[in-house]
Amino acid sequence: MGRRRRETVRMQAAELFEQRIKPPEAARLRVSLKSAYQWHQRWREGGVQALASRGPSGSRCRLSPRCLEKLAVYLQQGPAAHGWVEDKVWTAARVTTLIGRKFHVSYSVSGATRLMHRLGFSSQVPARRVAERDEQAVTVWKEATWAEVKERGRPAGATSASRTRQASPADRREAGPGADAAAPRS
Repeated sequence: MGRRRRETVRMQAAELFEQRIKPPEAARLRVSLKSAYQWHQRWREGGVQALASRGPSGSRCRLSPRCLEKLAVYLQQGPAAHGWVEDKVWTAARVTTLIGRKFHVSYSVSGATRLMHRLGFSSQVPARRVAERDEQAVTVWKEATWAEVKERGRPAGATSASRTRQASPADRREAGPGADAAAPRS
């Protein structure tokens, strides 16, 4: 649900509060009772304006609009233009490094990913293969060894070892634990 939609719901709640409708009845707007009470409190203290949107949440972007434009240009140029020539993909780690080099601002990898999405780019994970990879040996291993390893496992008739799951009557022994305690000792 977007920010505008949430604000619309809060404004509908304010209309209900002006009609002297209590917060529990405002729950018909499909909001939690807690939200209805919080909105009612804010409405009593500051009126309808207290329920208006306060803008986007979260921390501010650490790059100015001008820097964001420059970053978009750098991303358009591609990774090779900035020293990554082995493959032509932007990874989030590379964008983090680029931001640090060009703007002297530290971003986390996840923050760089969000920033890329905001600018209309996506990070990619390159498929790295060893140069000496022997495709024939890999195929043989997959067909022979992996098939053998994959088939191992629990037998089909195995039962749960859970302490909380009671054994079925067929699995119980006639003389269970403690059965000999009732028998007289000689």
